[in-house]
Amino acid sequence: MSRNPMIVRTVPALRRALDGIRAKKAITALVPTMGALHDGHVSLVRLAKRRARKVIVSIFVNPTQFAPSEDFGSYPRTWKADVAKLAAEEVDLIWNPDVKTMYPDGFATRIVPEGPAIAGLEDRFRPHFFGGVATVVGKLFTQVRPDFAIFGEKDFQQLRVVTRMARDLDLGVRVIGSRTVRERDGLAMSSRNVYLSPEERLTAPVLYRAMKESAARLRAGDDLAAAMAGGAALITTAGFILDYFEARHAETLAPVASVKDGPVRILVAARLGKTRLIDNIAV
Repeated sequence: MSRNPMIVRTVPALRRALDGIRAKKAITALVPTMGALHDGHVSLVRLAKRRARKVIVSIFVNPTQFAPSEDFGSYPRTWKADVAKLAAEEVDLIWNPDVKTMYPDGFATRIVPEGPAIAGLEDRFRPHFFGGVATVVGKLFTQVRPDFAIFGEKDFQQLRVVTRMARDLDLGVRVIGSRTVRERDGLAMSSRNVYLSPEERLTAPVLYRAMKESAARLRAGDDLAAAMAGGAALITTAGFILDYFEARHAETLAPVASVKDGPVRILVAARLGKTRLIDNIAV
């Protein structure tokens, strides 16, 4: 029988709950989410449970990482289903602040990350994004003060940004990346997949196929530019509008000239209809 997690929505209530957890000297892990939970999120929770005795999941749709033209208002919100999933996984605590709690009147302090945050990937198309992510994750880390924080590898540049931030600011949180969970046809699980039409959903796995084909060519010794051009052509021919399809150093996200400069990660972002999808794989 599943155990209902404690749900807190104010900072004082969060502190009281965490004081009780720390009194027992329990190792804690935080899984930051924006809700609309799917099996990928569940895999993060399960990894957190392997790392820690107590697991906290935050559910907060963060407005500062959305541009005015993006989907903050329509971002999927599935609270009851989310709580049921987390109860089934026996999560200990759900931190569910509202916007006023996270950004009260007069809020005037933001984190402006550099390094992997200005690698010329997501930041080239969403220049507002990583400042919003770094600020909210920085707040979550200082509010919860977990021993571990679990992030999915699907948002690979984000993973590198928050890892760097936690290290640079001595936040005392070890950031752990969890492998991307995929549908049977290879499409990376994402809360935004619900925006795909049935026809687009059939096309969407082309991103994964293109990455796999380019990675295989690189491992076989093919020229990097040629291998990446082949993958990009496959994506655009399928009907995507391509933002980027690039091979980068897996740690720094710097451009590479060959797999010898590695470890190498292939990263992609592309639009299919009104939906923007991102993904990545290791070479």
